[in-house]
Amino acid sequence: MTVLHPETGASTPKTVKPNESTHAFTGLGDTNQLNPMFARAGEATDFPLDRIPDGESLPETAYQIVHDEAMLDGNARLNLATFVGTWMDPYASKLYAETADKNMIDKDEYPQTAAIETRCWTMLASLWNAPSAENAIGTSTIGSSEACMLGGLALKRRWQLARRAADKSTDKPNLILSSAVQVCWEKFCNYWDVEARYVPITDEHRVLDGFELEKYVDENTIGVVAIMGVTYTGMYEPVAQIAEALDRIQADTGLDVKIHVDGASGGMIAPFLQPELEWDFRVERVVSISTSAHKYGLVYPGLGWVVWRTVDDLPEELVFDVTYLGGHMPTFALNFSRPGAQVLLQYYLFLRLGRDGYYKVQKASQDVALYLSGEIARMDAFELWNDGSDIPVFAWQLTPGHTENWNLYHLSERLRLKGWLIPAYPMPDSISDLTVQRIVVRNGLSRNLAESLVEDIKEAVDYLDRLESPMPTEGLRSSFTH
Repeated sequence: MTVLHPETGASTPKTVKPNESTHAFTGLGDTNQLNPMFARAGEATDFPLDRIPDGESLPETAYQIVHDEAMLDGNARLNLATFVGTWMDPYASKLYAETADKNMIDKDEYPQTAAIETRCWTMLASLWNAPSAENAIGTSTIGSSEACMLGGLALKRRWQLARRAADKSTDKPNLILSSAVQVCWEKFCNYWDVEARYVPITDEHRVLDGFELEKYVDENTIGVVAIMGVTYTGMYEPVAQIAEALDRIQADTGLDVKIHVDGASGGMIAPFLQPELEWDFRVERVVSISTSAHKYGLVYPGLGWVVWRTVDDLPEELVFDVTYLGGHMPTFALNFSRPGAQVLLQYYLFLRLGRDGYYKVQKASQDVALYLSGEIARMDAFELWNDGSDIPVFAWQLTPGHTENWNLYHLSERLRLKGWLIPAYPMPDSISDLTVQRIVVRNGLSRNLAESLVEDIKEAVDYLDRLESPMPTEGLRSSFTH
């Protein structure tokens, strides 16, 4: 063989010694070039699944094993069960990699990240029409579940302080919720000894709308939770209407009950798609709002926000002044050390998209949701529960009497064969005999993909409708995803 001289470019004969490799040099060892990774000496055996291995492995081997395991997960783009974002642009991914080592709690070491956190919740206070964004107060959290729990804790402590000031018992706090509330509120009530008073949803009252609210409110009520985007269906609960019901209750009883808005999804949809809808701090009874940044805030998983109308709405005694790594900092959180990268990603998106960009992204998702719900509504097999005109989420049920041979769980399984994850699940206890399916349209579900989904649903329904006997029901399970 010949090789080129590195300076002149002239060819020079080269003698190959016996057993010498003749492959091109790439900077990696010869063994890597000649052998597939898992055929290398000492690396053809399995790793233990339930204990740390005794010895080391090469980084590329460990990487490949984890990478291959992760391939067994579903395709995130086709997962229409989850609200959680599954895509960010390359610049966000680059920023994420650069800032993965930042600890949000260490504000002394990372003061600029701390400043950006404050900028973000101040922006949200303004977006949610706080009377004065400068007089509001907020914090980032690990998702909206922590944000909800902090909002609930503030409601409970405000109630406790008022009761103690009046020399009254604080033994039996209660919180009023829709029966379709997200499970984090059940956890809050369980963990912090608060009685959960569930207002049942029905076909006539599909969300908590203030109907017969007086039956649930008493002197021990710490607050009412209103949901902007019910997990089961995506529908908004009418915050202003709930507030009006509470106004009437106060006029009759003197009880001044406040509202926390769980805006996990709608908190980042309504300001852009329904700006005239009064659900936020324009409603005076609303003292706090939470949202998931990793849902329609468009950030990768792991970030939420909670904002209080004013500094006075967050009891001062809940905020700790902590000395940590040489600095003093106020903190109100259930977690301590946690990633700061997602906060920077949220700030990146606020700068990158602005109000106009967020409108375009959310409007595109809503348009796809309305297209899908319209196509499903045209199918004789289905009746819509809602159409996705609130947040880009909608649910449907089987048309009564359509078939005895299959149900929505069977349809969910058929669609999974094509890669689609579309959950079927029973509605809350008050109407638990009703099963629905739900689609969550997120950034990344294009109109083209949606058209393919419609064809796959039609094909699945056609297959199921041609069955001559009932499908087995053993082993069917709810695939409901909050």
